[in-house]
Amino acid sequence: MSNKKQQIILAAAALIHGKGYEATKLSDIMGAAGIGKGQFYHYFTSKRKLGLSIVDYYAQMWQDELIEGILKSRRSPEEKMEAMLQWAVQFHETPAKLHGCPFGNLALEMSEHDEEFRLKINRIFSDWIKELTHVIERLKGEKHAKRKARMVVAQIEGAILLMKNHQDSEVLLDIIEGIRMEYLSS
Repeated sequence: MSNKKQQIILAAAALIHGKGYEATKLSDIMGAAGIGKGQFYHYFTSKRKLGLSIVDYYAQMWQDELIEGILKSRRSPEEKMEAMLQWAVQFHETPAKLHGCPFGNLALEMSEHDEEFRLKINRIFSDWIKELTHVIERLKGEKHAKRKARMVVAQIEGAILLMKNHQDSEVLLDIIEGIRMEYLSS
């Protein structure tokens, strides 16, 4: 991928994360990326294609950092759970991240309107749940580990949503601590 294309994706990702997909105008993206229409259309045929590229960008980051780097690592199940929780806090706790989860935001905004967006985002959540299921099975020997993994992901995503609404990371930290108490306390 060219540096300019990646620069456009990063600029647009930051805008869309803060304002939402629909509220972000193409002119906003071009201004933030320092490009004109010709350059934009050289790299993307539409705002939608750029939006899907942004989902791919975030998906690759989550795949590398969360799925491969943490949940599929050689760490113990306890270390994996703790590292995942720390990662969730670090990813979302900065003031710029009080905008919420990029996937959660896009899932809420786009899933009913664009099947390709919905499927790409669904795959990210499904992969997270699948790998977390293995961690919970090893942690608790849970008969219903997949159900528990869905609950943990829903708790984290719900906490991020509340954090966004309250503009306070304490909400996320409280939920993360509750998950720790459930899965990591003796």
